[in-house]
Amino acid sequence: MVESIDYGRLMHRAMRDLIRHVLDQVARDGLPGEHHFFITFDTQHPEVGIAPWLRERYPDEMTIVMQHWFEGLVVDDDGFAVTLSFGNQPERLEVPFDALRTFVDPSVEFGLRFESTGEREESPQPDVPPEDPSPDDDETPKRDADVVSLDRFRK
Repeated sequence: MVESIDYGRLMHRAMRDLIRHVLDQVARDGLPGEHHFFITFDTQHPEVGIAPWLRERYPDEMTIVMQHWFEGLVVDDDGFAVTLSFGNQPERLEVPFDALRTFVDPSVEFGLRFESTGEREESPQPDVPPEDPSPDDDETPKRDADVVSLDRFRK
């Protein structure tokens, strides 16, 4: 018999399922309107698949921006894979949902932060999304993936 309900673990699974559902919809239909995502993940997670030079450059965590150009977005129950351009060089990234640290859609002020709770799974915490760092007056679409540090958005 279970002695208590592990709400943190249940919430963790529900929030990762929400992200899976959103990314699955984007893979099928594309990004609607002004939606775009800042996704931070743990590059040390054993199931993360990134080029060695990216892992060397981002040894602990990496934030990707899915906005103007990405291709080959594939989502399954365990994570997602996407091709982004880094300096006009396409790179395939494979990110398990368990490696996520933050997921933010600044266009609608939505964000989740996954905090580590020691031995248990991480528990999601509502996150105040950052202001969109792209300048309002820049109408030129970017062709490279933006990797940003969320430190500049933290209070």
